[in-house]
Parts: sequence; C-alpha cells; structure tokens
Amino acid sequence: MAGRSGDTAQDRRVRVLGDPVDSYPRLVPEAGRGAVRRITVVGEQILHRRCQEVTRFGTPELSQLVDDMFATNQVAEGAGLAANQVDVDLQLFVWDITDEWGVRHVGHLANPVLDEIPAERRELIEEPEGCLSVPGPYRVVPRPDRAVVRGRDKDGRPLVIEGRGYFARCLQHETDHLHGRLYLDRLAQRERKTALREMAASKDEMLARRAARARDLGK
Repeated sequence: MAGRSGDTAQDRRVRVLGDPVDSYPRLVPEAGRGAVRRITVVGEQILHRRCQEVTRFGTPELSQLVDDMFATNQVAEGAGLAANQVDVDLQLFVWDITDEWGVRHVGHLANPVLDEIPAERRELIEEPEGCLSVPGPYRVVPRPDRAVVRGRDKDGRPLVIEGRGYFARCLQHETDHLHGRLYLDRLAQRERKTALREMAASKDEMLARRAARARDLGK
C-alpha cells in the first residue's frame, strides 16, 4: 500500500506486532538488514492470483524475505507491502504506518485471515487509496473502518492484529494482495482505465524517485 502525505517523522506511541513499546527506530532494524527488491507492477501474473500459504517458519530464508520487504517498503515510502509485490508467491505482508491518532504500527504477518466484523460495529469509510504496484494514482475506495486479522509471525507464533482507520485500510489492502486482488479491482471499469492511464504517465518518475531514495539510503 502506498504511503500518504502527513505521516509524522517521530512517533511517541508505537505498536510492534500489535504490542505497545516505549520507542522504536525510525528506520526499522529489518530495513537496515534487508536488500531492496524490485516491486512488481499491475499486469504481472503474480499479482493476480492467490498466493500460497507459508508452511515453513523460523527459517533464514523467511527472515531474509521479511527484512527485504521492509527495506523495499522503506525505499518506496510505502505503508505496507505484500510478498507478491516483490515477486514471491507467499501469503506474507509487512507494514510500517502511522494512523490518524499518531500511533505508529510496525510488523509482519503470514497467512492472514480477516475476521468478519458485524455491520453494527463498523462504518464504511471512503478515502483515497494508492498502491506501490500501481505507481502514481490514488482513488477513493470504500472500506470498513475496523479490521481484525489473524495469522502467524515469521517464527510461527499466532498473532491477532487489530486496526482502526487508516491502519485498518492497510490491513485489508495487503490481505487483498495475497488473494490476487488490487485496489483497482474495486473500481468501476471506467475509473480503473483512467487510473491506469495516470499510472502510465507517472510510472517512470515514480520509479526514478525510488531508485534515488535507494541510493540515498545506501541500498
């Protein structure tokens, strides 16, 4: 998921894998260890099919993938990133996002499953949404303002992550990715075509910006 302007540089409240912590580095340790990978773009097959479940936990390969995804997300100035966005066919995503209440959320989740939240406990919110695999355009997408997603961390420990507002949107957006669905798929056909034309016009500039940021960060 693409980031948005206005995210704070220094956050006083942080939740890592859903748990509150006193402080956390602005550059997450995983991003410092990771290598930047190429981000797949709409039209590539891996973005349009359901990903395979993670079955092997606690491996060096899975830890490296998490690190690389955080590094890639950092360079792309994203809020979240799914494994198929770095051309890996696994149900895994990472996030580093600050919500409307100034709380920063950082973490990763494998094999996510969204809870069904009763209508009386949620509100449908229409807000602009972007995607690192659709570089450039943002479009208004209705989503529930609450999300609860269950899965496991890279070592196989069960996790339950709850989000409100923008963070809830991120959790839903990234879970969609792992089911082979982009935010474009939630748009009317005409609006989707317009967004794709905008992407074509801005894609090269966005990719150049990411490459420059990677150089600045020594990646």
